[in-house]
Amino acid sequence: MTATWRVLVTEPADGATNMAVDETLWRGRRAGTSPPTIRFFGWAPPTVSLGYGQPLDRHVNVEACRRLGVGLVRRPTGGSAIYHDGPERELTYSVVATTDDLGGARDLLETYRWIGRALVTGLRALGAPVEMVAVAGGGIAPPAFCFARTGSYEIEVDGRKIVGSAQRRRGRCFLQHGSVLLGVDAPRLRELFPTTRDPLATLTTLEATLGHRPKFDDVAAALAQAFEGEHGLRLTPDGLTADETAHAARLVEEKYATAEWLAGPA
Repeated sequence: MTATWRVLVTEPADGATNMAVDETLWRGRRAGTSPPTIRFFGWAPPTVSLGYGQPLDRHVNVEACRRLGVGLVRRPTGGSAIYHDGPERELTYSVVATTDDLGGARDLLETYRWIGRALVTGLRALGAPVEMVAVAGGGIAPPAFCFARTGSYEIEVDGRKIVGSAQRRRGRCFLQHGSVLLGVDAPRLRELFPTTRDPLATLTTLEATLGHRPKFDDVAAALAQAFEGEHGLRLTPDGLTADETAHAARLVEEKYATAEWLAGPA
């Protein structure tokens, strides 16, 4: 029997709205009121998102964010900071599901691999020679910039990350975020992450890999088709429900747009 999931392709939004929407979907899936959902979205304005437990310190240049009109938000998922440079240069995906929705994938690594298989299939369909690489975690402190760190089941081209992902789980329900680099603004990246020795050394982009920068909508379509083909899903295009929209608006006001949430754990 083919499993039916919802697919959302939403308009670019500010950081607080984007993260509130994803938490709303995550809460809804845990409560059984929202279906398993894959979302593709962009950011307006461009935004640095911090990992759930990541300090907001000198590793992210807050003054440069203000000067350049770059937003700042804290994700509900873990990992390190990512610069989301608008839909011209970056596509963000989120997957909200339970392990049962994935056919019984039990732990974080299995769910990473399940999602990664579809990402690899979709990016290869675009012509990118990506590989999913199982990387053993080290004992040193992780860098502040997501694409400078390595984790399990990275999506790479010639040893350089092209997708950065992070996940958070509650029971059997999880939310995973990922950033697919279409292109990169190298000077801005260096300015925003001043303590990362060379933020470009460990990453690559679809533009660099393919020789042209693919359009956001084309990448979203290729990834959606890959989730269907790789996992036998039927993705149904839909929007947020009225209840989900209202819940996300409350989370923006009460959580994601507040200074307390941005400051992070005490």
